[in-house]
Amino acid sequence: MEKIKLGNGGLEVSALGFGAMGLSFPNAPTKEENIKLLRSAVEQGITFFDTAQGYADNELLVGEALAPFRNEVEIATKFGFKEGKMLLGLDSRPENIKAVAEASLKRLRTDVISLFYQHRFDPNVPIEDVAGTVKDLIQQGKVKHFGLSEATAEAIRKAHAVLPVTALQSEYSMFYREPETDILPTLEELGIGFVPFSPLGKGFLTGTINASTEFDKTDGRSFSPRFNKENREANQALVDLVISIATDKNATPAQVALAWLLVQKPFIVPIPGTSKLHRLQENMGATTILLTTDELGKINSALAAIKIVGERYPAQIQAATQRK
Repeated sequence: MEKIKLGNGGLEVSALGFGAMGLSFPNAPTKEENIKLLRSAVEQGITFFDTAQGYADNELLVGEALAPFRNEVEIATKFGFKEGKMLLGLDSRPENIKAVAEASLKRLRTDVISLFYQHRFDPNVPIEDVAGTVKDLIQQGKVKHFGLSEATAEAIRKAHAVLPVTALQSEYSMFYREPETDILPTLEELGIGFVPFSPLGKGFLTGTINASTEFDKTDGRSFSPRFNKENREANQALVDLVISIATDKNATPAQVALAWLLVQKPFIVPIPGTSKLHRLQENMGATTILLTTDELGKINSALAAIKIVGERYPAQIQAATQRK
């Protein structure tokens, strides 16, 4: 698989990464199945894996699965919530960042974290202090690269002035295009990579979800405003567009959605997640789909005419993770 450089600091990863969070969701496959899947991803060319302190036992899983390949892959993880739990609130105090780094190193079975993201901006801790703390960890050899997640352009600039930011991770897809306004131009100007999470719109862009879909009560989409029945029905025009493009390209909707992201900028590395091997292989097929300038223009014109409705998160989570 093609390699892409994230930022100007030399971090080179596969064109598609793997978001491992979903492997720790309720009703996820067994540990053994998850380990087999993660190792299959490596064997098929994926070298970039994403986890976080806040994803339950995910770091332990990723650490065990990738231990045999540690010198071949880059593992990104995150700090920034109290006890790693989103609903307990934010905590990017220097002492917490250092404690999380030590704990993550042990859980990931490694001596260095490839990319260490601040999971969310903490208004109680100056971003300059956050960057300075990660800078110390880099000087100590415990972290290679610094990242931010869901940060504003202003926060990115402030952090970057203290320590070069290698990558920003934020939601971005045909289903959520807000980063195009000021984030992408800022990243391009500063030479920072972009790692979109939920690049398939939490499954909406795969064409397998519609207004009649019933979500299990343990599925996070069951309480997401964007995924209530009325909003799914209102947003169906987007799915219809992706399906029509996929038909023309002899591809799947998921492949089209990922291919669209890959051609937006040369420094974008999406991290789709899946618990199924055939979906992993399908996602990887997106790297072979070419969208011409003319096709891209037509797609973007169509996207501009579609108004997406529904908030990304319920009010409680929205408040806890609001970008500043």
